Amino acid sequence: MRQVAIVGIGHSKFGRRTDVNLGELAFESIKQAVQDAGVEKKQIENVTVGSAGGWYEESLPAVIVNEYAGFDKVGTMRVEAACASGSAAVRSAYLSIASGEAEIALAVGLEKMTEVDTLTSVELMGRAGSYVWEFENYGMTFPAYYALHAVAHMKTFGTTEEDMARVAVKAHHYASMNPLAQFQKEITLEKALSSQVVSWPLKLYDACPISDGSAAVVLASEDAARKLSDTPIWIKGIGVSSDSANLSRRDGYVGLAATVDASRKAYALAKITPADLDVATCHDCFTIAEIMAYEDLGFCAKGDGPKLLRDGQTEIGGRIPVNVDGGLKAKGHPVGATGVSMMVEVSKQLRGEAGKHQVPVKHGNGLVHNVGGTGHYCYVTVLSRDQ
Repeated sequence: MRQVAIVGIGHSKFGRRTDVNLGELAFESIKQAVQDAGVEKKQIENVTVGSAGGWYEESLPAVIVNEYAGFDKVGTMRVEAACASGSAAVRSAYLSIASGEAEIALAVGLEKMTEVDTLTSVELMGRAGSYVWEFENYGMTFPAYYALHAVAHMKTFGTTEEDMARVAVKAHHYASMNPLAQFQKEITLEKALSSQVVSWPLKLYDACPISDGSAAVVLASEDAARKLSDTPIWIKGIGVSSDSANLSRRDGYVGLAATVDASRKAYALAKITPADLDVATCHDCFTIAEIMAYEDLGFCAKGDGPKLLRDGQTEIGGRIPVNVDGGLKAKGHPVGATGVSMMVEVSKQLRGEAGKHQVPVKHGNGLVHNVGGTGHYCYVTVLSRDQ
């Protein structure tokens, strides 16, 4: 397997994007990534589009994206792994280069979720679990799934509603520094705690928003990367795992087994431990998800996630800064775009280009943690500025 690096990054503004259609939205990030890489479109041999779909009118988004972006006769496909579709797209593009099939490839993450009403969107996400058993019979929605995790964590470890609200406050704090974020205003702990209950104990500010957006990365082989970039960001390891769609078949609810398995695989491939990371982006679709991720990814012992948060260890200047771009919680969560957006953020951090929310880079390693569904899929990717 050949070594592969990210040599170009692009990112649209996240939010309610009624100003653009699907192709235009994708092109915002594609144009930036291609220009950042310094390549011509004809040099890109594969384009993989990550999109869960269902929210917008196009059933063949990869074709629409390629045509609008001006790619001619390029190999393309759309991949789906629910909320981890973006990471799946990056992995597909990565494998095309690592295998020797291509020298340069493009991964695009894309979703336009605001084209349907809120109730339809809630149903689409509720169907992400075991449809017949959980959605059809018991009416489970996505907030309800994560409420189960929250209650289990509270009962087992003493986690509080205030602990979860702290995740929201942190997310909005850093999103206020990110001009591409959907929400750019800080909130107080009191505001988060007093917001409307969505599915107890989760409240409005415990949940990520419905979003539109795109992100893109250009990947290159070792030889091509060294010619194209002075700051290639190397993909050192991608761990992938999955779990039962039916939550009743899982062993417990205080974490995600798929995250534990995928992260161990990624660390082993990259030959690092969590102590070697400078920054991480974690899948915080709900605030409890970020706390569980701290533990599942090995940043702390099981049950110690709230303490890590309370002690400021996941802030800039702490032991492992997490989601300092605002995360899904405040930056936004256009489902298929999220995994690629995370790759863009960690690449910026390792390149020293994150601006107001730049973290100190000592080891040169960053982590992307992207979950599909409630742990149905998990992709963990280790990026490094050192080969």
